[in-house]
Amino acid sequence: MEVFLYFPKMLKGVPCVNMDTWLVVSLFVYVQFCFSLDYEGSAYYVYGDDEDTYARRNGGTTWCAPIKVKHGDVSCRSPGGEYYGNVMGSRCKIRCKRGYEMQHGHAEVVCMASKHWSGNYACREIRCPKLQMPANGGYTCSDGSYLNSRCEFFCSPGYSLKGPNTVTCQYHKTWTSGESVCVDVDGPVIKCPNLKEKTAEPSRLTARVTWDTPEGKDTADGILTDVILKGKPPGHFPEGLHKMSYTVYDRAGNKGSCRFSVRVRVHRCSPMTPPDNGFMKCDSDGNNYGATCEFKCTGGYELQGSTARVCQYGPTLSVTETNCAAMNINVGVRTASGLLDQFYEKRRLLIISAPTASNHYYRFQMTDLQHAQCGLDLRHVTVIELVGIYPAQIGRIHHRLIPPGLALQLRLLLQISHNNFNMVMIDKQGMDRERYTYPITSAQIFTTIDKWQGRIDEMVLQQQEAGHTCQ
Repeated sequence: MEVFLYFPKMLKGVPCVNMDTWLVVSLFVYVQFCFSLDYEGSAYYVYGDDEDTYARRNGGTTWCAPIKVKHGDVSCRSPGGEYYGNVMGSRCKIRCKRGYEMQHGHAEVVCMASKHWSGNYACREIRCPKLQMPANGGYTCSDGSYLNSRCEFFCSPGYSLKGPNTVTCQYHKTWTSGESVCVDVDGPVIKCPNLKEKTAEPSRLTARVTWDTPEGKDTADGILTDVILKGKPPGHFPEGLHKMSYTVYDRAGNKGSCRFSVRVRVHRCSPMTPPDNGFMKCDSDGNNYGATCEFKCTGGYELQGSTARVCQYGPTLSVTETNCAAMNINVGVRTASGLLDQFYEKRRLLIISAPTASNHYYRFQMTDLQHAQCGLDLRHVTVIELVGIYPAQIGRIHHRLIPPGLALQLRLLLQISHNNFNMVMIDKQGMDRERYTYPITSAQIFTTIDKWQGRIDEMVLQQQEAGHTCQ
């Protein structure tokens, strides 16, 4: 730009000044002229005259400081319509650049008589509202809350993001979408014990199994509410496979589960059956390791072999086989006590004595007993008959004859008269329990025997274990 300096002639009556003074004045005028030119962003335009010339011409004066707005443009007009921006009464409109807005100011200001503009003015970068920090998470932004800033949400371990992953600040000061939250959607973790196998101890059908309650672990805040067991708690478990599970919950209601099993084994022998004409009673479960089975024979039979067998670890049964054989009564013994000892703890005795076979009481008694053989066998009763008077007397056990001398010894030992009818009842221990001088019915005999010591347990074994009854 070319600048021409004009030096007018000295007016009449004005003192003369030297050349140096004029140079200083000229330089001052030049500087003011340059400042009056177009300011960046101020919208001051010069059309031939500066504002001082305009002010002198219109009787006004330069009044307010020139307006400069960062990140904005200014357009001013004087009261006369010219484009002079800082004389009194000038109005200036302020427009912010894209991405900026007026900051608590006015879009139009007026130069007032106080030499100040009528309001503040400034352009600031557009900002969106500050994002709320999500609980159990956070976010990072490329440029804070300013326009076009991109914010990315993240969550702490154990939490998942619900909502958009990223948001961007828009021109109208809103984010592209709503805020996101971090929620606990991951279930807690719980580890169950490993499969436990136990073997029952001898004579037992259960095994004691214990374990520690597993502790769950929450991947979020670490706080758990309940640990629930489904299945049998620690303690004694019967034979077989038992399935259990644990379930744990966190504060958000999420759950985690695990499963495990307990297996209890019982060593067993091959199943046994009672011997023919006998029955057995077993403890525990009969054929499990350590179980003991005892054998007994029905009336008229005696036990041969082991009276009891034990299931040993193997699995095998101990000792030899057990049988019930018909009782072999030796009538060739020399003494009456030797004969009776054969029945000790095995059989009960019903001894019937009469002077003759035609004795009325004898015949009545024997006729009644012929129809009660099942009841006699069920109660382990052996009938011994002593008939006649020595030396013509005879004795009989079923179909086996007792020599006259042995029959006489029995009468003498038991103090039985051979002149009258007599009936003596002896228990398994050889005790003389009842005596009768007249016949009684078989029902009365059975009622009497059933009251004796040991007979009640015997009946339970016969009826429940062996199922032996008389129809």
